[in-house]
Amino acid sequence: MKIVVPGEVVSEKPERIPYTSVDNGKTYATVASMIMDDGKLVPLAGPYEPLPEDMIVAVVAEVRFAGYTMDLNCSFYTFLSSRETQSSFSLGDVVFARIKSVDEVKNVELSDTKLLREGRLISVSAVKVPRIIGRKNSMIGMIAEATGCVIYVGRNGYVWISEKGKPTLAVAAIRKIEAEAHISGLTDRIAAFLKENANTIG
Repeated sequence: MKIVVPGEVVSEKPERIPYTSVDNGKTYATVASMIMDDGKLVPLAGPYEPLPEDMIVAVVAEVRFAGYTMDLNCSFYTFLSSRETQSSFSLGDVVFARIKSVDEVKNVELSDTKLLREGRLISVSAVKVPRIIGRKNSMIGMIAEATGCVIYVGRNGYVWISEKGKPTLAVAAIRKIEAEAHISGLTDRIAAFLKENANTIG
């Protein structure tokens, strides 16, 4: 395992890896990260970078005449036109959506919006989202099954958890993943955590 800082080489060839950039045929870290023994790059921090086809959780920050200003948990808001959704939203509503496009000045177009009702919203580090989801949704599927909650994880770091089930346990498990994402054996630890706390955390 090796710690790399922004600007440090992570590969001697050009590779398409999140939170890296390519220059002169080499790949460089853009955020502080760890290179694991198997060569995998695990970012330790970094802002959300919107990409087309990302599934995100957004919050209605402002209701306007022609649509809605949406908080995407990044450095800028985006506008959702009323023409792009069949639903009507109110201030503070939580919405699951797909990023349809991102232009060169980071204007984001959303589609496939779905209102999420009666749940709680938490924010996690966007770089930890792949570990929270797990390979083929394995990690978040395990949490949902153990807690009985419906969970939507946005690539942007917002996570919505239904009030039905054991949402407090689901939140605790997600926070544990966020804190320990860089440590091997994570899946087994989370499975044990859910089992040990099934009857003590609601």
